[in-house]
Amino acid sequence: MAKRRAVGNLMALAVLSALVQQPMHPYQMASVLKEHGKDRNMKIKWGSLYTVVQNLEKHGLVEATDTVRQGARPERTVYTITEAGRAELVDWVRELISTPEPEQSRFTAGLSVMAVLSPGEAAELLAQRLTVLERELADKRAALTEAAREVPRLFLVEEEYELAVAGAETAFVRGLLGELTSGEFPGLADWQAFSETGKVPPELAELMERGLHPQ
Repeated sequence: MAKRRAVGNLMALAVLSALVQQPMHPYQMASVLKEHGKDRNMKIKWGSLYTVVQNLEKHGLVEATDTVRQGARPERTVYTITEAGRAELVDWVRELISTPEPEQSRFTAGLSVMAVLSPGEAAELLAQRLTVLERELADKRAALTEAAREVPRLFLVEEEYELAVAGAETAFVRGLLGELTSGEFPGLADWQAFSETGKVPPELAELMERGLHPQ
């Protein structure tokens, strides 16, 4: 189970990961995080960056150590990660790597109520999704191959994981679509009947009353 942290959103994790490299002011943090593609790896709300930095400072995880000025621009406060911040960063990464957490997916939500569609429409929509997934998968493979020529693998493992997840989803959608179009999907006739009449077949109604999912 995930720990309750003083500053628990992933923007804080991103900030700490940037400051462990060197002291920075918030504008520089944003530039470094964008350059490293952290906004692709975690949900980041750039508008909350200054608030997150202030919260990290409040809890002693970072500290203001300097101010800098460039030309006529306002002074910018430079922050440094503290020892407590380093310990928090390491502990947080250990948790993220070691402890699986359920992650909600819009696709999973859609699949859970797919029965409101007809089998034919579901197949059409899955075919649309598959086209997009296959194109994105090819792009990810090409990008990873290109990056691997210059970037050490240590800094590409998250891209490898995303590629593996994308490959698994593509394979799942392809298989499900194949079952629907071939007629091999179990209970397809009942599903079609429900779509046409709006009445739940007795076998499905019994399952729904008992609960479809194991406890």
